[in-house]
Amino acid sequence: MNELNPTYLTEMKNQHSENLHDFSTMEIIQVMNQEDKKVASVVEKALPQIAAAIDRITKALEGGGRLFYIGAGTSGRLGVLDASECPPTFGVPGSLVNGLIAGGEQAIRYPIENAEDDEKAGEDAVVGQLTSQDVLVGIASSGRTPYVLGAIKKAKSLGIPTVGISCNTGSELCQLSDFPIEVPVGPEVVTGSTRLKAGTAQKMVLNMITTAVMIKLGKVYQNLMVNVQATNEKLRNRSISIICDITGADEDTARKMNLKANGDTRVAILMILYGVSVREAEEAIQASNGHFPKAVRALAKGK
Repeated sequence: MNELNPTYLTEMKNQHSENLHDFSTMEIIQVMNQEDKKVASVVEKALPQIAAAIDRITKALEGGGRLFYIGAGTSGRLGVLDASECPPTFGVPGSLVNGLIAGGEQAIRYPIENAEDDEKAGEDAVVGQLTSQDVLVGIASSGRTPYVLGAIKKAKSLGIPTVGISCNTGSELCQLSDFPIEVPVGPEVVTGSTRLKAGTAQKMVLNMITTAVMIKLGKVYQNLMVNVQATNEKLRNRSISIICDITGADEDTARKMNLKANGDTRVAILMILYGVSVREAEEAIQASNGHFPKAVRALAKGK
């Protein structure tokens, strides 16, 4: 046990990887694999807390708010990564889901010394950028990163709802947050290297948050990403496949209707399913506030 931080699971030594330097290649990856197997079950125990956070975030976004992640190091990079994937996957504006990282954009690629220890910088990241309509998600494996704590404290003082994701139990981050999520995956194979199990757990939670929120906002139909931004050949083909899958149309028809819809998969689907014009399809989507399943139901009732 780490004498300096005896209660921090993320800092403890893993008894299964002692003498790691003497392990063979296969032994190294076997112990890593065994430790990784524990992550999903730990996340499973936190599902009620994750669901509560998702419902609050959904409510905020439905009301015109935005989602902000904030973290330092690996935690910050994971937040930036998850935010960056939302526009191409779900067709939402880049401003809807945001990633803030200690040290700024340069820290996404390079470590910025002492950035995570600057509590004031965390406060400053919130001021003038977030409003009470938004939600701030603090991500910190240890649950005690000053930069993240500063942001959460400031957010609370401004009436901004907060979520805390930590890989320790009883952390200050989770005690401060309105919606605490603890995923204590235990000691890392390499002591203190929270880019491993802790990072995996955080990524799993972030995947759940944005995926579930976007589904509830109507950005997915069936299990298909109907809002996908077809910005390359692979995604253009995926868009055609989605149209064919939902409507039963052949590929040639799907491509023609997608062209008429100016590449909007949703519009093409509605045109084929209900025989409406581009304008009528667009109006149905706008009337549902971009919630595609609601637009489908509305047009279905009119037929």
